Amino acid sequence: MAKLESNLKTMVLSLLGVCAVASGLLGYMNKITEGPIAESKAKAKLEAIQKVVPEFNNNPGDEMYTLPSDLGDLECFPAKMDGKLVGTAINTKTNIAFSGSFTMMVGIKPDGTLVNTSVLEHRETPGLGTKMMEAKFKNQFVGKNPGTNKIKVKKDGGEIDAITAATISSRAFCDAIMRAFNAYQKGGQK
Repeated sequence: MAKLESNLKTMVLSLLGVCAVASGLLGYMNKITEGPIAESKAKAKLEAIQKVVPEFNNNPGDEMYTLPSDLGDLECFPAKMDGKLVGTAINTKTNIAFSGSFTMMVGIKPDGTLVNTSVLEHRETPGLGTKMMEAKFKNQFVGKNPGTNKIKVKKDGGEIDAITAATISSRAFCDAIMRAFNAYQKGGQK
């Protein structure tokens, strides 16, 4: 086999060949992992719904509806026991976190009382902002009604103890809850 001459034409063709193979492999891997990633996200969402609302016997995903928010539509999952609404899980988000944004599920009873919260996706600082998922912080919200309680950190005149060295993440957590509550109040219960 003859040795290829090293010139611009052969270098460009070689580079294009390598790029074509790499692109094909990346596309193939994306296609393979697309389904499992979607299934994993759906499973995490269902588990979050179960964590944030009282016991239910319907399929909240079948009755999902959306409520408008300034950051896009919020998904609402009504949880019912024998046809009666016991709570609504709202997939909410904020854009004022230390890392920019995160999403979480917030459970609200029909009277507006918070049931529980579950962070779905975040990029907060490990060891600081990630403490928002610990019981010590998130249990402060359980049983509070944003209509009558001030869901803000104490530094801002609210009732919530901020995470030490992670006030921005704490504010963002409160913001996400208030977005869910405000959309729920305006949009009504379904």
